[in-house]
Amino acid sequence: MEFLDDGNYELREIQTLEGHTDRVWSLAWKPTAGVDGVAPVFASCSGDKTVRIWEQSASSRSWNCKAVLEEMHTRTVRSCAWSPSGKLLATASFDATTCIWEDVGGDYECVATLEGHENEVKSVSWNASGTLLATCGRDKSVWIWEVMPGNEFECVSVLQGHAQDVKMVQWHPTMDVLFSCSYDNTIKVWWAEDTDSDNWHCVQTISESNNGHSSTIWALSFNAKGDKLVSCSDDLTIKIWGADITRMQSGDGYASWRHLCTISGYHDRTIFSVHWSREGIIASGAADDSVQFFVESKDDLIDGPSYKMLLKKEKAHDMDVNSVQWSPGV
Repeated sequence: MEFLDDGNYELREIQTLEGHTDRVWSLAWKPTAGVDGVAPVFASCSGDKTVRIWEQSASSRSWNCKAVLEEMHTRTVRSCAWSPSGKLLATASFDATTCIWEDVGGDYECVATLEGHENEVKSVSWNASGTLLATCGRDKSVWIWEVMPGNEFECVSVLQGHAQDVKMVQWHPTMDVLFSCSYDNTIKVWWAEDTDSDNWHCVQTISESNNGHSSTIWALSFNAKGDKLVSCSDDLTIKIWGADITRMQSGDGYASWRHLCTISGYHDRTIFSVHWSREGIIASGAADDSVQFFVESKDDLIDGPSYKMLLKKEKAHDMDVNSVQWSPGV
């Protein structure tokens, strides 16, 4: 995205990356790449049962596929996520497993396979310290795994509460609080008050009755500070939520998330993905084939924050935009 002289923004396509032979479901930027002279790297996962690792050339600035992770998953790979150190990549699949890959000098080895979900695993997420991993699936459950020495993973909690397929899990960026969103139209917040215990439980359910979504919620993302959350849905809206995280960080109990704003009237088909940049720009991708960008409006704060569209890119892809992800430095 470029800022033009006339005060507007422009989104320019710099390259189309081809290699997957089926739809691409998700992308994940490697958190330790793209800084201190290390080339930017991201992973993509697909219905072709593979994961591809892409790296940008320092000289030509073009992106090239550096590795193909295959022959482990037997069905669609729906989600991928790097550990905070960038050493491990978790991949969640419709084959009911989550594979953990270790980067060994550019070669990727599957060092663990997590089993337990009854069927399709839809999403995987690491906590900020890389000590916990969460997965969710069509079996309506959310699993929390503890990362043990020697690439061992122990399930510490199976969380039941959603009434339908769980689409995504996302850890808070600074605290061990887990969020999940579902086909049941709700967002659930999971917390263990004593971080040393395995007493994970649902501390809040955000539903239509408290300004929540009226249809399937596909994705969640936090702002850089972690005091705001954005969600997107099949109801064609994007919603912003806020919480007093300072209270939680000081150990003063759980602080509930409350509705701040609804962004509607922009996408005209299901919104599949949202991602909040460090600079405060929300990107969204949808079944209308567009990518759109929103930013908080500073004009009218009387009724709480409002958001305005910064840019809309029609026909960003020829089909559904399943995933939008800002690079870590943005």
